[in-house]
Amino acid sequence: MIRLLLSDGHSPTREALRLGLAAAPGLAVVGEAGTGDELLAQLSAATPTVVLLDLNLPGPDALALLPALRGQYPLLRVLARGELTNENYVARAFDLGAHGYILKSAQPTELVHGLGTVASGRPFLCSAIGLALLARYYSGAPADGDAARVALGLSKREMEVLCLVAAGLTNAEIALKLFTSKRTVETHRQNIMDKTQSRNTAALIRLAASQGLLPE
Repeated sequence: MIRLLLSDGHSPTREALRLGLAAAPGLAVVGEAGTGDELLAQLSAATPTVVLLDLNLPGPDALALLPALRGQYPLLRVLARGELTNENYVARAFDLGAHGYILKSAQPTELVHGLGTVASGRPFLCSAIGLALLARYYSGAPADGDAARVALGLSKREMEVLCLVAAGLTNAEIALKLFTSKRTVETHRQNIMDKTQSRNTAALIRLAASQGLLPE
């Protein structure tokens, strides 16, 4: 029996996950969390065998939770669940301790399969990402910063703004440099935050650096 602790920062989505997974054979939902702090607080009492980790959880950076989970609970299996498809981001999740990665858009049947796979001790990568990587391999397309930009849905102008933010420029300074208005820069900056699901500038820069988006 898989004892599952699920997490999702969106309450209705979390409820839908709980109801859907409750009917899966061989799986028992033993707890749910809406923030990183709630997840950590429930681990010892719920004694799950698998955690479904929402990488957009409010609270502590969800990726930063992975080493702690592996260190404190070495037998615990973690299936990371996110929206980003960039291979650098996915690889980072695995490097930090995830045993599997699945997109939030994946079908419920694939989610159940992913949970069973990581619970059995095997790594799991959802089919959408695996097929995309295979297609890129056969096409010979490079996995470079521009590919990461496209994967995140950033426009070239948003990429320019992101690089200037990382360089420490204020919105007003960026507006002068790009010959645009401060309000336009603020709009670009908010769009970047929304597309990357970054809670603050520090998290945004960490994500951009991890995916090779920033100049050396």
